[in-house]
Amino acid sequence: MDTVIMGLMIPFIGTSAGAACVFFLKKNLSTNIQRALTGFAAGVMVAASIWSLLVPAMDQSASMGKWSFLPAFIGFWIGILLLLALDRLIPHIHRSADQPEGLRSHLNKTSMMVLAVTLHNIPEGMAVGVVYAGLVSGSGVITASGALALSLGIAIQNFLEGAIVSTPLYAEGMTKPKSFFWGVFSGAVEPVLGIITVFTVALVTSAMPYLLAFAAGAMIYVVVEELIPEMSAGEHSNIGVIAFAVGFSAMMALDVALG
Repeated sequence: MDTVIMGLMIPFIGTSAGAACVFFLKKNLSTNIQRALTGFAAGVMVAASIWSLLVPAMDQSASMGKWSFLPAFIGFWIGILLLLALDRLIPHIHRSADQPEGLRSHLNKTSMMVLAVTLHNIPEGMAVGVVYAGLVSGSGVITASGALALSLGIAIQNFLEGAIVSTPLYAEGMTKPKSFFWGVFSGAVEPVLGIITVFTVALVTSAMPYLLAFAAGAMIYVVVEELIPEMSAGEHSNIGVIAFAVGFSAMMALDVALG
């Protein structure tokens, strides 16, 4: 259990470390740096969705023969549709957007920016939780090193996200301690959801392929709906695409090497 708790906390530590960057910066991150960080995060999430979630989901359904893709297909679409629903319901605003999304509310811009990142972190917390639940189940498809690879990959991109959240808040006039707090708070949902997922999935191990693919679908939704538009917004630049490729290949190498 200590291994599971540490694995669930690693991504949150990454977010906290990234949010702490606000104490060492004198101004907001430049547009190109934000694009690069967002692109890298998107690449990590796509690679993690494939190698850490969808491939193990299909491996666990290998006994179904040519239909082994079906649980992954179903789980993937459930993840997409759930995030679509949350995106429509939860009031939030993205960094590069002028208009809020979700239901109308009287929340201020800071609160809605934090909610946007929190919404983003929901599938990541569930992904890590499902993978560690698979490790605890002893099915053999998820290894300790493979679960650690996902935790480390999410932590790396969470470090970048923590910085992306805290530094704009400071640039808008918030104090450094408050900016750090909100950066950390935005990632607090991950270990909480991870723990809940581990205990929930342990009761329904037969649903593991569906849940792995569900987390993948939710992560892909976030990448396509939020991260790719943000890394491409404004004046044309290829920095986001290059960073995406770097993040994708780094997470792919990490997962295969440790998995």
